[in-house]
Amino acid sequence: MKGNRKNVRETALELLESIEKNQAYSNLLLNHAIEKNKIDKKDIGLLTELVYGTLQRKLTLDFYLAPFLKNNRKLEPWVKPLLQLTVYQMEYLDRVPDRAAIYEAVEIAKRHGHKGIASMVNGVLRSLQREGLPSLESIKDPAKQIAIATSHPEWLVKRWIEQFGMEKTKAMCEINLTAPLQTARVNLTKITVEDCIKRLEEEGYAVEASPIVPEAIKCLRGNLASSSAFKEGLLTIQDESSMLVAHALGVQQEENILDACAAPGGKSTHIAEKLANTGAVVSLDLHEHKVKLISQNASRLGLENIESKKLDSRNVQEHFEQQSFDRILLDAPCSGLGVMRRKPDMKYTKKEEDLSRLQEIQLSLLEAVAPLIKKGGTLVYSTCTVDRAENQETVQKFLEKHPEFIGDSSVKDRMPEAIRPLMNGFDLQILPQDFGSDGFYIACIKRKVD
Repeated sequence: MKGNRKNVRETALELLESIEKNQAYSNLLLNHAIEKNKIDKKDIGLLTELVYGTLQRKLTLDFYLAPFLKNNRKLEPWVKPLLQLTVYQMEYLDRVPDRAAIYEAVEIAKRHGHKGIASMVNGVLRSLQREGLPSLESIKDPAKQIAIATSHPEWLVKRWIEQFGMEKTKAMCEINLTAPLQTARVNLTKITVEDCIKRLEEEGYAVEASPIVPEAIKCLRGNLASSSAFKEGLLTIQDESSMLVAHALGVQQEENILDACAAPGGKSTHIAEKLANTGAVVSLDLHEHKVKLISQNASRLGLENIESKKLDSRNVQEHFEQQSFDRILLDAPCSGLGVMRRKPDMKYTKKEEDLSRLQEIQLSLLEAVAPLIKKGGTLVYSTCTVDRAENQETVQKFLEKHPEFIGDSSVKDRMPEAIRPLMNGFDLQILPQDFGSDGFYIACIKRKVD
């Protein structure tokens, strides 16, 4: 067992190094490493926890290590992640005794480096164990304290405090440290929610109906993507926040709908299901391989009313006639600040200037798709981010320039009951702590009839 355990920790270290060096996404690397290193099924949970946990708390771990690391710059690149990984186990994993974590770190250091490095690793970890962790209370600036305690960049914490206040920011940063529950959308064209739950329970999954979205279920144990119910097209893995978009659109049977940035197709297929396989959903994406994903998802779910095309949505006017769609969804490219729980490494790569650059793209997409909406038709703008510049300000700028569009506050009536109290007029900003879903923004605007 010990040999296998070491393998898990060394694999975790390799992954943390790769993520740091190549700015690669942790979820992709993790799946590859599990296959490549033939990680035992019972150790996959530990490996996942070590990688994600260390990434989630990287800035906090650096704060804890700082007083014990004198010549930080002279360290070989793998030493810092090894120390972070070990302090994570000592502080956050009850089932790993400190002495075992330290012993394993020293053994890895011997194999990766030389006696001197192993001795330094041992010295740092023993001192930290003996003297205890430095107190986060010693950080007097409130924004900085939240940033270090929850391992978020300080610029982002300050920005959120300005936009949402101290309390909401702290709660958002804290929930970003927790693992999200897997949720799925039941394909109501094939099965009821009750029957789908029954079916999954027979397969050995622990699932329950969502209290938020009527067609959603929460998975408490197991990975629903491996279920036969998934393979037979009875459900789609999708976050509850993302499911609200189809409700906001309020589609009616036989309508013509455009999904302008559609991959991997979760929202397109939801719209197609709400159309009860009538009408037409035109699903666009910039990349060929992503367009294939949309088609594969539609095929698995038995939906024949989706047409997927490779197209830059900024050029839609060259391909479709003006006022040819009843409703349009623009799920715009965004900073993704609402999905940090799923992609912890994102916290350290985003820059503040990225956000204003994204607003330009978002506005250019709105400008491109707007003329394609019929009079009286609905345009839903959505993002999986938590930021005013990309959300409320983008929509406001568009509306100021286009008096032929107005905010559609009737959207509230189309939303699931549990969501209505969060709605403010024609738009909705969901924070991750509101009901444990992704952070998400939805605005519903309407083209005037005259």
